Amino acid sequence: MSGPLVLGIESSCDETSVGIVRGAELLANEVASSVAAHARFGGVVPEVASRAHLEAMTPTLERALSSAGIELAEVDAIAVTAGPGLMGSLVVGLAAAKALASALGKPLYGLNHLVGHVAVDILDHGPLPEPVLALLVSGGHSQLLLVRDITGDITEVGTTIDDAAGEAYDKVARLLGLAYPGGPEIDRLAQQGNPKAIAFPRGLTARHDLARHRFDYSFSGLKTAVARYVEQRERDGEPISVPDVSASFQEAVADVLTAKAVDAARHFGVDHLVLGGGVAANSRLRTLMAERAAAAGIELRRPRPGLCTDNGAMIAVLGAQVMEAGRPPSSPTISADSGMPVERVLA
Repeated sequence: MSGPLVLGIESSCDETSVGIVRGAELLANEVASSVAAHARFGGVVPEVASRAHLEAMTPTLERALSSAGIELAEVDAIAVTAGPGLMGSLVVGLAAAKALASALGKPLYGLNHLVGHVAVDILDHGPLPEPVLALLVSGGHSQLLLVRDITGDITEVGTTIDDAAGEAYDKVARLLGLAYPGGPEIDRLAQQGNPKAIAFPRGLTARHDLARHRFDYSFSGLKTAVARYVEQRERDGEPISVPDVSASFQEAVADVLTAKAVDAARHFGVDHLVLGGGVAANSRLRTLMAERAAAAGIELRRPRPGLCTDNGAMIAVLGAQVMEAGRPPSSPTISADSGMPVERVLA
C-alpha cells in the first residue's frame, strides 16, 4: 500500500496510545492503559490519568516504532488528539506531538478524537462511502453523525441529552457491585441472563419525546430504573439476579441505540452505517445492529473490537486522510480543546 506514513498519538482519557499507518495500512498500534489505576476509585481520576500518560508516552512510542519496523525520522507527519477529552491528558499528548514535529521538522495535525473513532474503520474496510451515518458510542458520547467527508464535513444529527451509554454502563455496574470498567463486566454477565426478564424503559422513545428528540438519546432514566429495581428487591428481601439485570439493561441500551440509528439512516437516505467508539465492542450492540441494518437494507461497517476503544491508530489514519485531502497542518501553537465539537475535524 502507498500513502503518507503518519504517527498518531492518542491521550484523551485513560489510554496512552501510539499508532502508525501508511495510508490505510496499519503498521503498529500500541496501547498502555491506566484503567487498573482508576479501578479503586470506580472511574477515571484526571490527575492519575495525566501522570500515567507522562510515564507511558516514551515507552509506548518506542514499542510502536519497533512494531512498525521504522525509524522515527521516516514518518511524514505527526497526528495527535487535540480534543475532546480530559484537559490534562490531552496536554500530555499534544506536548509530545509538538516536540516530535518540531524536532523532526514534520507537519503537525491536531485532530478530533470523535472523528477518529469513525475514521478507524478505514483500516478494516477501506475508504468510507460518502455520505455515511456513524453511530458513535463511548463512555462520554452517544451520537449520530452524518459524515459527508471524513476530513471536513460532519454534522451531528443526534446526541445524548444526559448520560452517555458507556457512562450508564459504569454506573449500573457500580450499583450491581461489579468491577470498573463496567461495560465488559455487564456484557459478560448478560450472556448468562434473560434480556426479557425485566422491562426496563427505553429513553426518548415515547411519541411526545420523538417529536423533539427523534435522533437523541437519554440513559439517565434507565440508570435510575435499574437503581430502583435493585433497591426494591433489597427492601423486600428478594434475591437479585445480576445476569438478568445485566441482560435486561444491556438490551434496553442496544435496542434504543440501534433503532434510532436505523431510523436516522432511512431519514437521511444513507445506505451505509459505521459503528464506532468503545461501546461498539459490546457483543449485543454489534449483533443487534447487524440484524437491524440487514433488515433495513443498510450495509453495516464495524471495526474490529480492538480498534473500537481509544487508540493511536484511529488518529494516525485520520491524519493520513487529512493529509491526502490537502488540508493545511495545524499551527505549532495549537491548544488542547476539552470540548472540541465533532464538526471541527482539524484544530
